[in-house]
Formats: sequence, structure tokens, C-alpha cells
Amino acid sequence: MTSTVLWHDLPAEPRPSLADDCVADVCVIGLGGSGLAAAREARALGARVVALEATTIAGGAAGRNGGLLLGGLAEFHHDACERWGPEPATALYRHTLDELARMRDDAPDATWWRGSLRIAEDETEVNDCARQQARMALDGLRVEWYEGPEGRGLLFPEDGACHPVRRARLLAQRAEQEGVQLFERSPVTAIADGEVHTDSGAVVYAPTVLVCADGALGDLVPEVARRAKPVRLQMLATAATSDVTLTRPVYARYGYDYWQQLPDGRVVLGGGRDQFRDAEFTRDDAPSPAVQSFMESRLRAAVGTQAAITHRWAATVSFTDDALPIVEAVRDGVWAVGAYNGTGNVVGALCARGAARRALGHADAWLDLLDSLRQN
Repeated sequence: MTSTVLWHDLPAEPRPSLADDCVADVCVIGLGGSGLAAAREARALGARVVALEATTIAGGAAGRNGGLLLGGLAEFHHDACERWGPEPATALYRHTLDELARMRDDAPDATWWRGSLRIAEDETEVNDCARQQARMALDGLRVEWYEGPEGRGLLFPEDGACHPVRRARLLAQRAEQEGVQLFERSPVTAIADGEVHTDSGAVVYAPTVLVCADGALGDLVPEVARRAKPVRLQMLATAATSDVTLTRPVYARYGYDYWQQLPDGRVVLGGGRDQFRDAEFTRDDAPSPAVQSFMESRLRAAVGTQAAITHRWAATVSFTDDALPIVEAVRDGVWAVGAYNGTGNVVGALCARGAARRALGHADAWLDLLDSLRQN
């Protein structure tokens, strides 16, 4: 099945590949949203930063996702409270809201902020939405009951959405203005003893290496390979249409399906992974006929548009069994950052920024919270 990524239609401004050896305080591997957050944070703390990307900026999952910017982790808040306790779950949620506010200020030309919807598929899910609303209200988190054209469920007024590639490229421009050196098309072949080797033969000498590569985390950092399970997430997009008007992004069927309508009228839809679960635990990032067929049926029946499908694509991300991201020093000077369980746009930035802070000797409240959950 032909794969073309809607977001990559945006004209690119290529950057050089790494051709010569160089020296830095910090080398960041991966230039999606999380890698860019790590690079900018390390630079803000005074480090000399070189950042490498195997393909192009946002060439991986950061430029292949649905563009949703949502509060919370992968677990719905009431489920997170049951799993980890109300106090830490609420604290984590508030950190993601702070990150949403940062994103709103960082890239206003690539984001839009109309809230998001969780729409119930049946009465059982309606009841689950009611439990989520009650728990969030108890914990002082903003949420509203929603009944409208999309169905019944919840409205989260602080959420938003984005054009992920445009947003990443804006952040890359900021990083360069701040003094970060960015290199595209520079795949890493080895990380050892303060050296990052690339396929061109050029080496970055850096005592601190931050590997911010969600889907490829286990390949680049073997120490976490058993925990960072690769998962394929699939998407499709339509031509611009006026046969539906979707005011806000939608999460449906417990979040397994999701869609939004872009400012230009295109509809972008992802999901269906749970229908073919075993097949989707894979590193293969080619769209599959089975999932694409399921998504097309959702596009027609649940979204209600008959617009022509113009793009189909997939991305590899990583999931963990405990639903918590991986952020840790795996050996002296080398940090693994990834496995965001499908929430990389927001959670990834928090994790990567926290890793940069810790690696350079600074405290980070977000990582302190994650550590406390793992210890329990």
C-alpha cells in the first residue's frame, strides 16, 4: 500500500548532514518535538549542543502523528488515579497543562486551541466518561459534559492541535537562533565512551548524550529494548471537504480512534490498532490494508465524510507495560528518552526537557513524579 504523509507535503528547508568531527557538551539524537525540547533546554542551561537526525526534522513519529495536543498521559485521568493515586496523577496532569500553555506560546502559527472531545461509542463508555468527569472535577481539572453533533462525552477546553511538521520546523529555527547546531540525514551507528558515531564516519565528542527517539529507542539504546515495545500507529487524510464541520479534535472508542479537521478543511484520522493488536506490535512503518480499511469505515460512518482519501501513512512509536515513559541514564553520560505510549507531542517534550536538566545537574519536578510512580 502506497504511503504518503500529509504533513510532509510542506516544503522543506534542508539542513546539512554531519560531515566533520565536532565537540559539544551535549549531543541530542532525534529531532522530533522531544529532541528539539532537549536541545533547547540544554542550550538554555549554557551547554554547547549538537543535535542529529537520521532523516529530516520531524521525519519520524513526530511528523507522522495525528497532531493532537492533549492534557494527561496515555491513561484517562480516573484510570490514572486508580493506578497511581489521585495526588500524583493530578500533579502529572497539571504538568501537561503547563506544557500545553508553553506550546501555545512557542508556535502560535502551527497550533490551534479549540479544546478536544472524548466521544462515547456506547452507554458503557458514556458511563466511563461520567466517571472521568467526576474524578477530574474532584481534582480541580477543567472538563465539561458535551452533547452535540459528534455525540455524547467530554469537552477538555485546554487541549489543542497542531500541524506537527510545521511546529517542529519552527522549533528547529528557534533552536538554531539560540545556538544549537542541527544536522539532518546523519544516522547514528554507535554510542560509546563520550563518542557518537554517524554513518558518514564523522564523530560527535560529547560527555552527555540524550537519545530522544521514541520508535527507535530500543534500537539505539539496547538497555531498554525489552521495555520499549515498538507499535505501529496508522493514519489517513482526505481532500478538503465541506460535507462535515468538525470544530474540535475527537477521541473516540476509548481513544483508540481519533480525528480532527484541519483549518484547510482536510480530515485527518488515525486508530484501529486495537482491532489488529498483534499485527501492530511491529517496527514495520508501512500502512496495512486491514487497519486502513477499518479506518476508512470509521471515516465514513463515525466522522460522516465522503471526501476522497488522499494520504495514508504509519509511524512507529514505543509503548511500555506500565504506561509510563522511559527517561533514564542507561550508562555513564547516556540517557534514553522515549516510549511515550502514544502521547509524545506533550509528554515527550516534558521528558526530554527533564532529561536535559538532570543530565546537566539540575532538578526536575516532572521526572521526580515519574520516579515516585515507578518506585510504588
